[in-house]
Amino acid sequence: MSDSPRKLIIAIDGPAGAGKSTIASRLARKLGYTNLESGAMYRALALKAILNDISFGDEDALLKLAQNSRIQLEPAATGNRVLLDGRDVTQRIRETDVTEAASRVSVHPKVREWMVARQQEMGVGGGVVMEGRDIGTKVFPNADVKIFLDADPVIREQRRLRQHNLQGVAAEMTAAELRMRDQRDRTRAVSPLAPAPDALVLDSTAMSEDEVFKRAEELVQEKLRD
Repeated sequence: MSDSPRKLIIAIDGPAGAGKSTIASRLARKLGYTNLESGAMYRALALKAILNDISFGDEDALLKLAQNSRIQLEPAATGNRVLLDGRDVTQRIRETDVTEAASRVSVHPKVREWMVARQQEMGVGGGVVMEGRDIGTKVFPNADVKIFLDADPVIREQRRLRQHNLQGVAAEMTAAELRMRDQRDRTRAVSPLAPAPDALVLDSTAMSEDEVFKRAEELVQEKLRD
C-alpha cells in the first residue's frame, strides 16, 4: 500500500493587488488544501480596534485586543469567509477604513509576533496555501514552496477594482495609494515586504491569471515529485 502524498506548506507573498488571493485560492482548490489569508486576520483585528475606539498606535492595547479576539477563516466559494467573534465580517474588512487601519495595526512587533504564532499553529500540519506579505520570510521560512507575486501598481489597482466589484464592496486604493502602502510595507522595521531568497519571483504585469497559476502549479508539482 502506497503512502499518502505529503502535504506541503505553500507560501505566497506579495504586495496588494498582485494576485495572491486568486492564485492561492485556485491552488488550494486544486490540491484540496486549506487557503489561509493572513491579511484577513490583521484586517479583522483592525476592524475590532475601530469598533472599540482603540488607537492604532497603542501597541499594548492592540495586543490585548488580539488576545481576546476570535478570528476564524472558513472556506467559501471564493476565498475565505472571515468571522470575528462569531460575526461574518468578510465584506466589511475590505472597506477603505479597515484597509488603512490594518496597515497601521500590522506594523507593531508585538501584534505581528502574536499573529505569526497563530498562523504557524494553523499551518503546522501542512496541506495549506498561506498568503500574505511575510509568509515565506517570517511565518514559514522553511515552507516547501515559496512564491512572490508582483505587478505594476496601475495594473494592481485595476485588478483590485475588478475584484471588489465582484465582491460588492467599494474600491480600496488608487495606484498612488498602493505605492504608499508598498513603501510602508517594504520599510517597516518588523518583517518588511520582500521576497525570500529562495522564492520564485513572478512579475504578473503582463501575465494572465491562467499563466501565473500554471507556473505556480508547475512549481508545486515539482516539489511533490521530489
